[in-house]
Amino acid sequence: MPFYKEVNIDSCAKVFLWKIEEDFNTLFRSARLKDVSLTRLEGMKSESHQKGFLGVRMLLQQCGYSDFDLYYDEFGKPHLQDGTHISISHSFDFSAIVLSDKNIGLDIEQVKEKVLRIAPRFMDVSHLENLSEVDQARKATVIWGIKEAVFKLKNEAGISFPDHIFEEEFLLADKKSKAQLHFNNTIEHYAICFEEIENYMLVCALKSD
Repeated sequence: MPFYKEVNIDSCAKVFLWKIEEDFNTLFRSARLKDVSLTRLEGMKSESHQKGFLGVRMLLQQCGYSDFDLYYDEFGKPHLQDGTHISISHSFDFSAIVLSDKNIGLDIEQVKEKVLRIAPRFMDVSHLENLSEVDQARKATVIWGIKEAVFKLKNEAGISFPDHIFEEEFLLADKKSKAQLHFNNTIEHYAICFEEIENYMLVCALKSD
C-alpha cells in the first residue's frame, strides 16, 4: 500500500507520507481533482512533479479530505476549508503533508552529496565540521529543510535562507533543533523536529511561544 507512514509531531500535528510506487495513470485515476488542479497538473513538464502532486491528493483523501477542500492564498500558501493548518512537500519517491492545529511548515528532501556543493550559499558550513562526508550531506539536507520549513510557515516575500534564517547547532541524533528568523526588524523563534525516512530528511517547523 503506497500510504507509507503517519508521524506524530506533537499533540497538535501529524505528518502523513505517501511512497510513490504507482505509475502516473494509476494515481491519476485514483485522485479526485477540481478543474484548476487539472489545469495545473497538465502544465507540469516533469512526470515526477505530476506524481508528487497526485501523491499529495491521495494523502488528502487518506485523511478524509479531497482536492476540493484545498485552496491556495495569493502568496501560494495552501489552506484547508475547515481551518486546519496544512503544509505540503514532495521529493522524488515521497509526498508528504502535515495537518496541525497551529501554523506549521514542512519539507522533505532526498539526501544527495551535491547539497555539499551549494551548502555555502545557504548555511554556516562550520556546522558540518568533524563529520564524515555522508553525515555532512545528511546534516546539510536537514538544514536546507529547516530553512524551507520556516520559509513555508512564515510565507513572506523577501526572506533569504542565508541572511534571515539561522539554525542553532544540533546533532543528527537529536532529531530536533531550534531556528530563528531575523526579518523586518523582528526576531522570531521556531522549534524544529526532523526524522530520517529511508534516504530522505523530513523536517517540520513550529513557531515557539
